[in-house]
Amino acid sequence: MKFPTVTLDDKYALDSGRAYLNGIQALVRLPMMQRARDIAAGLNTAGFVTGYRGSPLGSVDQEMWKASAHLERRHVRFQPGLNEDLAATSVWGSQQVNLFPGAKYDGVFALWYGKGPGVDRCGDVFRHANAAGTSKHGGVLVVAGDDHAAKSSTLPHQTEHVFKAMMMPVLAPAGLQECLEYGLHGWALSRFSGCWVAFKALSDTVETSGSIEVDPFRVQTTTPEIEMPEGGLNIRWPDPPLVQEERLLHHKLYAALAYGRENRLNRIVIDAPRARLGIITAGKSYLDVRQAFDDLGIDEARAAELGIRLYKVGMVWPLEAEGVRQFADGLDEILVVEEKRQFLEYQLKEELYNWREDVRPRVIGKFDEKGEWALPHGSWLLPAAGELTPAMIARVIAARIGRFHTSERIKARLAFLDEKEAALARPRTAIQRVPHYCSGCPHNTSTKVPDGSRAIAGIGCHYMATWLSASTTQTFCQMGGEGVPWIGQAPFTETRHVFANLGDGTYFHSGVLAIRAAVAAGVNITYKLLYNDAVAMTGGQPHDGVLTVPIIARQLAAEGVRQIVVVTDEPAKYSGKSELAPGVPVRHRDELDAVQRELREQPGVTAIVYDQTCAAEKRRRRKRGKLADPPLRVVINEAVCEGCGDCSEKSNCMAVVPVETEFGRKRAIDQSSCNKDFSCLKGFCPSFVTVEGGRMRQGKGVGPADFSDLPQPQIPMLNEPWGILITGVGGTGVITIGALLGMAAHLEGKGVSVLDMAGLAQKGGAVWSHARFADRQERLFAARVAAGEANAVIGCDLVVSASDESLAKMRDGFTRAVINSTHSVTSEFVRGFAAQAKTGDVAAHPDPQFPLAAMEQQIDEATGGRAEFLDASRIATALLGDSIATNLFMLGYAWQRALVPVSDEAILRAIEINGSAVEMNQRAFLWGRRAAHDPQAVAQAAMPAGAPEHRRLSQTLDEVIARRVEHLTAYQNAAYARRYRALVERARQAEATVAPGVALLAEAVARGYHKLLAYKDEFEVARLYAESDFLRQIDARFEGDYTLNFHLAPPLWAKPDPVTGIAAKRRYGPYLLAAFRGLAKLRVLRNTLLDPFRYSAERKRDLELIAEYERTMEDILAHLRPDNLETAVELAALPEGMRGYGHVKARYVERARQRRKALLEAFHLRRSSAAAVSPPVKQDPVALTE
Repeated sequence: MKFPTVTLDDKYALDSGRAYLNGIQALVRLPMMQRARDIAAGLNTAGFVTGYRGSPLGSVDQEMWKASAHLERRHVRFQPGLNEDLAATSVWGSQQVNLFPGAKYDGVFALWYGKGPGVDRCGDVFRHANAAGTSKHGGVLVVAGDDHAAKSSTLPHQTEHVFKAMMMPVLAPAGLQECLEYGLHGWALSRFSGCWVAFKALSDTVETSGSIEVDPFRVQTTTPEIEMPEGGLNIRWPDPPLVQEERLLHHKLYAALAYGRENRLNRIVIDAPRARLGIITAGKSYLDVRQAFDDLGIDEARAAELGIRLYKVGMVWPLEAEGVRQFADGLDEILVVEEKRQFLEYQLKEELYNWREDVRPRVIGKFDEKGEWALPHGSWLLPAAGELTPAMIARVIAARIGRFHTSERIKARLAFLDEKEAALARPRTAIQRVPHYCSGCPHNTSTKVPDGSRAIAGIGCHYMATWLSASTTQTFCQMGGEGVPWIGQAPFTETRHVFANLGDGTYFHSGVLAIRAAVAAGVNITYKLLYNDAVAMTGGQPHDGVLTVPIIARQLAAEGVRQIVVVTDEPAKYSGKSELAPGVPVRHRDELDAVQRELREQPGVTAIVYDQTCAAEKRRRRKRGKLADPPLRVVINEAVCEGCGDCSEKSNCMAVVPVETEFGRKRAIDQSSCNKDFSCLKGFCPSFVTVEGGRMRQGKGVGPADFSDLPQPQIPMLNEPWGILITGVGGTGVITIGALLGMAAHLEGKGVSVLDMAGLAQKGGAVWSHARFADRQERLFAARVAAGEANAVIGCDLVVSASDESLAKMRDGFTRAVINSTHSVTSEFVRGFAAQAKTGDVAAHPDPQFPLAAMEQQIDEATGGRAEFLDASRIATALLGDSIATNLFMLGYAWQRALVPVSDEAILRAIEINGSAVEMNQRAFLWGRRAAHDPQAVAQAAMPAGAPEHRRLSQTLDEVIARRVEHLTAYQNAAYARRYRALVERARQAEATVAPGVALLAEAVARGYHKLLAYKDEFEVARLYAESDFLRQIDARFEGDYTLNFHLAPPLWAKPDPVTGIAAKRRYGPYLLAAFRGLAKLRVLRNTLLDPFRYSAERKRDLELIAEYERTMEDILAHLRPDNLETAVELAALPEGMRGYGHVKARYVERARQRRKALLEAFHLRRSSAAAVSPPVKQDPVALTE
């Protein structure tokens, strides 16, 4: 197929035509278009762009930098702001250029950007600068990123109320095309009226991609003829305050109204000969209303028949009265549809208030006819909290027209919404995918505090500590106020000291002032200032100026901070001549706990500068060759691992994942996710091995493969818009699918809209992409797939696919879904493991579960059995060597299942245009197609060679027992195994007597007793390295010249940490394998006089636990009855909760013994006075040396 010549550069390079771009890129293109219009008008102008990043405008600066060559060529200067209000002040300066001699341009048009809290911060600047005005050939566009649902904010925000208070006109674009059109109108309006003009940029607008017209002359702006005051409306000097106020209130705002009226920024888009119901709306809500119409089967002709008039407002403040009166004329009722608090509604009511009552229509919006202030308080019609959806709006519209019209389509739609709401309200098993720090993130370590202390959260990534470290980090504040709440708490509490988390980006933005305030107040606080060399939350941008650890240290010292310590993972880089302030020590990050304990005892303000580069940024730099990639990988010997969770407690890392084995849940390292932080090595466990040198083997599907025989499916026709919901995990590249589909549709000239809903979720949380397709762009309204309107679901993550957000988009008998069913660890797993290790309490912190069957069933029910599930991540990783290939694999699978309305040639071409990992992505797409066509062949191709035997789970109790008998024989000898079997068989017989056909107790004894008997002493750890298949597994995964290093704390010669008293782990080279082999052969000495380990406290405890268990089982079997069987099973299974080594295991054992005592009391309380089923039998001890 022949495609038009398209490049990623088109969005900035094209002078006209259509380009595929997103809302952020549209903002970047805007000043280039304004410059072109000015040149055509004979003006020599320049552009100035500044602001401060923040979702949904988090990547504006990155896109500006990428487009720097295009911007510079068009005389547009981009200068990222230090913070929002200073950026706004610099914009104010850009309008003053032509007040003075020496101006190089006729004027400077400016664009400021920032999220809602940044608008709040800029109130003083906006008020002054708007009163002062804009230059005649300049103009100011203030782009405010609003996050109505607080998806990536600490609070939802709605900026138009702030702009109204500043008396700045507000434009509200609906969709991508209007981002360009209203941007150009905004500058024209600003020049004409002298006002700064606000531009509302909602997440649904700027995070949407589409194919749009980019001709700068597509918009024709008209300047109205009005009577101008003396001196005009633009900026001047001198200009007294009261004169500014008079000009603004009496002239500038009325000029803005005249512009809006002349250029029809507000207009009727649907009218009726005998209109009865009017709907007034703006921005995203306009698109939602149009989608609601579609869902109810109301097209423009049908709306006219029903007497519906639709008024679209482009300039939401001030609301132009003449157009409103024309819209309202003849209506019985007006429905105001807008998100968040009333804005249009209040203006509309004010403008209609003085109409005669017999012609004035009713106005409803947030409430029905009873009104907002009725007593008792009425129900919300269109709630102000949260977001509005087309479904909510459709219900209200149907109710208002229901007095004079209904239809089968409307009835069916309302019935579906009721059914879906009821279905989602039913209790069901589910887990949540909440955001988590990236694998290897320095926050995982830096946010920890010593026992007995608490911390105040920072903003950005630090805010996540409020749920990731909820027991020690509570409360937060606005950006730049970190730690300052303590000034108001300290005098009134017995708590002496707190820690405050602060990022380097926030410090540079305004956080240094918070530290200055704490010093001035003389409070006892330790600031933990993380220097991770990037503004991590918004995408890894550099600092907006020069900032280094030495600079920070010197600044803190100059501010009066009493003691400063630099903590880093690379102390060596500070050796020799250091630029740090005098007296500032450098300590390794392993000493963080000790440093914090020292500083919390110091009076006044102290600080830790924690120096470790952002993990995500390290990964980016390594891929680009800008940072060395250490030839070092961590692996875990699963046979040695005890599943204690201490590695998760030490690292808080998502790359440490659970693995289900025959001998319980163990841990492994997800090599695709690992960012080589290596803090997991500090887990007190001898199972950790580092592979140094060599490289990971390539996937089995990387070599030559023939895909020419794949059949072509029937691509869906676009008689109606087609919606695809794509689900996944933030940070795994899932939004690539939407980007590729969007570009593919653009190549084919189809209408397309792709909304990526990520926000904070980029940190391992839930991500959705809404991809909508049509035969032409004009048929697409709302960016989101409506409730029940997903034709297809491409579920790259099962957890997200089974969430309410996803299930709401599915419809029985309509939606088809392909879902990746691979178990993917969630934040709950990591935090649960860490809590277990820290407390040893598996009752309070039970093992996290992955309810695979329940989640699959929910999706199956929502689609009416039209869902397919496949272990895609495992297959894609096996074939292509990296789990990142899963996304394109899933796209290929969905395409082959005829769920994607673009051709495979277009998708493959889009991958080429994208230019990232082209060969792997194309191959992943083709392997996905193959998997849909011939799943058995692909499963066979992805089958690992020689999978570890311990990962095969037993299917029967007899198999469970037999495998453990074999294991204990290898562990010690046959007699030891017979001892095990004897007790298990006795338990089996006793249970059969009281509960025939039940084997719960027998299995609990089979597993629990084995765990105690096979305690992992030094001999066993050595055997599990020397005689297991561990080395073969290493060889299957790595190639080249590599060596193995072992990380453990041998009890006979490991030195205890001077602070904690815990034995310190060390790295031992490959020579240790020989020692392991020799020690494994000496296991015949176990528990004899020649055993050098038998007298250690840990070995004594292991033998005591065996004896305790045997006595407990004697008691249980002697008094077992149906009414205490459940308690007996729990008692027998207690060893499953005794995990780990050394002090970690001691915690688990202590908790298990406490639980054993309580259970035994409960067991005997239920005991009947009847004779016992099985009398106790004295068991002769079996020597371990037989």
